[in-house]
Amino acid sequence: MRTYRLDVAYDGRRFSGWAAQPGLRTVQGELEEAMARVIGEQIPLTVAGRTDAGVHALGQVASFETARPVADTLPRALNSLTGHDLAITGLAEAPGFDARRHAVSRRYRYRVEAASPPSPFEHGRALHWPYPLDREALGGCAAMLSGTHDFTAFTPTETDHVRFEREVLEAGWSDEDDRIVAFEIEADAFMRNMVRILVGTMLEVGGGRRGLADFERLLAGAPRPEAGPTAPAHGLYLLAVSY
Repeated sequence: MRTYRLDVAYDGRRFSGWAAQPGLRTVQGELEEAMARVIGEQIPLTVAGRTDAGVHALGQVASFETARPVADTLPRALNSLTGHDLAITGLAEAPGFDARRHAVSRRYRYRVEAASPPSPFEHGRALHWPYPLDREALGGCAAMLSGTHDFTAFTPTETDHVRFEREVLEAGWSDEDDRIVAFEIEADAFMRNMVRILVGTMLEVGGGRRGLADFERLLAGAPRPEAGPTAPAHGLYLLAVSY
């Protein structure tokens, strides 16, 4: 058996997430179907991070094993079979590689369009925020995130997670341009909806609905209902996975 690494990018708007689900269009389902046609066998993919419906990826990573020969032209063949909103951007043989277990960190970006009227070109690609936004307060929230914290408040109450501490390696807000402000965060691992709940809560701070001290308190293991709303999926991008 040989092991391969696939690098994948996709626009999540028309996908029901990564994980294969009967009767729904998913990234995993579409890729595995295309691979079966090209390689000639059903091959399960292991992925670095399972994205939810509507979430985009610029740097998703998957791995697979097969005893059959895999040509260097596989990405081109797969791209000819998948939709225009899904692309294989890289292929490499990687002995023993596991896209999920071997990942040491993942990096996400959340894009907020803090201008009105909303641009039609950002529809489904950024959260439109038509309210006042204190950029200094957003930066203050991000500055608190570095290090290890208990993120219980930032994942759904009903969860399979048993460990709620995560180490944030880097976090910050920056301006993409005069309309888009973006939050980027890199951590050893993420829980379900963690980035989106962080963003929803930080926007409450930036909008003057809660203070920095309250945000800091949430990082000490407060229950989920005390944090803010879950920001919509369409503003979130998986940027990169580090190994």
